[in-house]
Amino acid sequence: MSACPATGPLTAAMSRQWVNAAIAALEADFQRSADTHLIRLDLPAYPGIPLYFKDESSHPTGSLKHRLARSLFLYALCNGWLREGQTVIEASSGSTAVSEAYFARLVGLPFIAVMPNTTSREKIARIEFYGGRCHMIEGADVSAASRALAAEIDGHFMDQFTYAERATDWRGNNNIAESIFQQLALEPHTCPSWIVVSAGTGGTAATMGRYIRYQPTRKACTRLAVVDPEFSVFFDAYKDRKRCHRLDRGSRIEGIGRPIVEPSFLPETIDRMIKVPDALSLAAMRALEGLLGRKVGGSTGTNFVGALQVMGEMKAKGETGAVVTLICDGGERYLDTYYDDAWVVAQGHQLVESLKAITLAVEGLPDIENSVEVAR
Repeated sequence: MSACPATGPLTAAMSRQWVNAAIAALEADFQRSADTHLIRLDLPAYPGIPLYFKDESSHPTGSLKHRLARSLFLYALCNGWLREGQTVIEASSGSTAVSEAYFARLVGLPFIAVMPNTTSREKIARIEFYGGRCHMIEGADVSAASRALAAEIDGHFMDQFTYAERATDWRGNNNIAESIFQQLALEPHTCPSWIVVSAGTGGTAATMGRYIRYQPTRKACTRLAVVDPEFSVFFDAYKDRKRCHRLDRGSRIEGIGRPIVEPSFLPETIDRMIKVPDALSLAAMRALEGLLGRKVGGSTGTNFVGALQVMGEMKAKGETGAVVTLICDGGERYLDTYYDDAWVVAQGHQLVESLKAITLAVEGLPDIENSVEVAR
């Protein structure tokens, strides 16, 4: 008879006392934290269609992934998957790893981030600041490399791409969707017409889509649009509902897009997907600096393109209503990449035409429709 592999540690090393203390540390950290801001941006070319940015860059670790990392640690602890002294390993393009390094330090666990060797130097520095280590690889399959490393050192692979949507309480409990609706309570449009988010792991989109459907009498007016960058398979998976799509490289826009269809991606919760060229994302990111007075990351540029697309459609139909999207992280992390003209040119991009398209879209002209692909 073949041996049956153990499903987890069989010793008392994973003491209940340590787990209780770790969860208490996470809860205390949350209690010290405030909610993130909802910033309103009125574009004169879109009367009656206010645009809101949920500013996730104000988290302690500077990005939307702070919420995810906290949920993943609580999920792993409550499932009995983490034990005292065990190394936590995560596959990440950078932002999730920064946040997980923060929480690993909080509960006293070693942390290793497995990342593409194209990850920005600023993100690497932030991971190391929180006591984490970086394991850089060639190619896009960071998950396989993480599993192999976890097996080699008896660590725990957190696996955000599988557990993102499972670890988040989509019914409420201070999730990002609930927060958005609460913050809109005194606005002219308390129920947004569209929420526009990008697909990174798929977890944020799943949380939004599920929450909208969970209380339909309150949120029946809201639809979910998900934007996807180049070198990502989510858009194609949404169109044909097949999960076999695969690319041999990762997304150029850090934090969003995946070369495989991750388990956390739930196309049935999405009302529309928008495929956004990388040059347009970078142009939109730079244009937002002038509109918001601050630098934002590339994925926020992708979100802004999607928001302009749905706002243009609403305007053409004579509709009014709010549109909500996210500031995923700040632009300070990308000074040596997305904000570096030499780097942009080295990627094969010239942003002149894309900047013109974004400028025209902000002014209310529908030129952006010719630059994106929409699946309904």
